[in-house]
Amino acid sequence: MVSQEQRRRQLAREKFLRQQQRRTSARRKARMRNSVIASVLGVVVIGSVALYTTGVLKNDDDKKTSAGADVSPSASPSSKAPDPCGKPAAGSVKKLSWKKEPAVTIDTSAKYTMKLATTCGDIDMSLKASAAPHTVNSFAFLAGKGYFDHTKCHRLTPEGIFVLQCGDPTATGSGGPGYTIPDENLKDKSLKGNTYPAGTVAMANTGQKHTGGSQFFLVYKDSPLPPSYTPFGTITESGMKVLKKIAQAGAQAADPTTGNTAPNATVVIDKATVTKS
Repeated sequence: MVSQEQRRRQLAREKFLRQQQRRTSARRKARMRNSVIASVLGVVVIGSVALYTTGVLKNDDDKKTSAGADVSPSASPSSKAPDPCGKPAAGSVKKLSWKKEPAVTIDTSAKYTMKLATTCGDIDMSLKASAAPHTVNSFAFLAGKGYFDHTKCHRLTPEGIFVLQCGDPTATGSGGPGYTIPDENLKDKSLKGNTYPAGTVAMANTGQKHTGGSQFFLVYKDSPLPPSYTPFGTITESGMKVLKKIAQAGAQAADPTTGNTAPNATVVIDKATVTKS
């Protein structure tokens, strides 16, 4: 017997699938158009661009229909709340790209932490170096290059799943470092019942295997998701307070171009730092 809540979630997933497919189609057309323009103008495009949403563009439910999509519905616009965050630090986003994943140089037996110094407060997290070495190594590399500095967290989903997504220098949901990293730690003991618990830090991807780049999502409330998105960190208690403050401010209506529901809060990563301890 399907409960009312289960039926509600099923309808929400189906709704989001339709919306996500439309957004993916629109982005594909935009990429094709931009490629034509670039060739005409003789512009050399460096790196590769992959589509990302909440790290959950594809999932098991979607295999029943097409190739996969987000398990969450598109975030419903919230009433505009006061911005709880401060002004971004001076500086601009670096336009960086690499052709291949950096060599793994981290010490998998050591402890690593990451600090996101944001306009809304510091979000600290412990990283799972031994369980997700490629992911943690990549983040240490990117943070060391200043890749995340001055980037805006571009998506907040306050319904169905509950995540804040960051890590895209373009703030559109389509940016990346030019390389991809393999999926890891998908059998983490914290992922029970197709749920990513509050406090999880996980990779976004295109819905295909091994397509993670630089985008990641922070889970502020238990979220129903299939285990397809590398969990590579856990947010501290103080970091969760900042994350929940951002979530409480709500999200904007979906952008007609990107499909993203940006947070009402101005969430900018002033500085990202990965530290070995």
